[in-house]
Amino acid sequence: MTTPTPTSQSFAAPFAQGVEGVYFDGRSSRDRAATLRVLGSGDLSSGAPLAVLRVAPTDGEPGSVQQWPLRQVQFDPPLAGVRRVVKLPDGGRFETNDDRAITALEAAVGRNRGLRGVRRLESNWGLTLGAVVTLGLFVWGFLTYGLPALARSAAAATPRSVLTSFDTSAIEVLDNGTFMGPTHLSAARQAQLQREFRDVAQWAGGGYPYRLLLRDGEPQESSDQESGDQESALPSGSIGTNAFALPGGTVVMTEQLVKLAHSDRELMGVLAHETGHVTHRHSLSSIYQGLGLTLLTTAVTGDLVSASTFAAAVPTWLLKNGYSRQAETQSDEVAGRFLMERYGTTKPLRDVLARLDTEDASTDENSADENSVKRDDPGTFLQTHPGTAERIRHLREIEQNWPQRRGK
Repeated sequence: MTTPTPTSQSFAAPFAQGVEGVYFDGRSSRDRAATLRVLGSGDLSSGAPLAVLRVAPTDGEPGSVQQWPLRQVQFDPPLAGVRRVVKLPDGGRFETNDDRAITALEAAVGRNRGLRGVRRLESNWGLTLGAVVTLGLFVWGFLTYGLPALARSAAAATPRSVLTSFDTSAIEVLDNGTFMGPTHLSAARQAQLQREFRDVAQWAGGGYPYRLLLRDGEPQESSDQESGDQESALPSGSIGTNAFALPGGTVVMTEQLVKLAHSDRELMGVLAHETGHVTHRHSLSSIYQGLGLTLLTTAVTGDLVSASTFAAAVPTWLLKNGYSRQAETQSDEVAGRFLMERYGTTKPLRDVLARLDTEDASTDENSADENSVKRDDPGTFLQTHPGTAERIRHLREIEQNWPQRRGK
């Protein structure tokens, strides 16, 4: 414990008179009144100033004076509503409510420079509000544009072998008897649809190992009918009248959709649409986008998700969330080209879309009033294919503009 030499030149106010506060010795929780001064000469940031602490006497304990090179003293970053803390080399600490004095000293000795900008931001409501708005816009922009772009890039970079694994795991989940069951279509009818689908797959190209799986989309209803129980409700997980594509080229179509169609041309239009989702990798990018934040969270917390677990989420995500409007438009373009090249019209797909939407087997695009076409009805095929009226109009435009489109 030493006393500063009388020849030392005091730092300018407020440190010439000292800053009032309290001292903790680091060994007990009792505080003692104290004064902190800085003594030195010239530029504090380049000279050799001293931090001098004068601790007031208390009952049974004398006062003391301690000093250290200022460079050994540490300043905790400021926190709103909390006393400023100066950490001393002896393990003790000096605390004061004189934030202005400590801030001035920090500036003089070049400490916590980066945090001073943060401090100004925290104390300025206008800047804070601006920062919050900027952060909100960034998050919105990332979720609206950044995440979809990253999902598309990730989907495009996913190896074919991984896609095949996804398909295999997804089918295992779907074939559990709740979502779908074995088809009741005759062997001859199945062979006919498989033969026609091979033509669609060959036309679609892309090098994918396409395969068509025909399934019963209402397995519980079929079981009830066989047992004579007509009152059992369908399980909420059954896929009903539906068709969808998995990332690796597996296309599932239910016999309920086959029965609803008036011709195989309608079915081939639907299947061509699904191959569009495969070639553009819509399924995978949709899943990456939807589950991306969840997967990131689990990865950060250490709960890593295996490929099989991820693949198990594929069918549920596709059936409940589907694709973006852009993805549906792209796939309708694919189906439209196929129908025009094969049959010279997009009417088959237009008719079956209207029929699927109204759930009326006698409906076609002409008998279905646009106002009666549902745009987003949960639980139907078009939950994953929204905007039916717009899609029908788009398919008509493809046919009307085909002479110009065909030359491109």
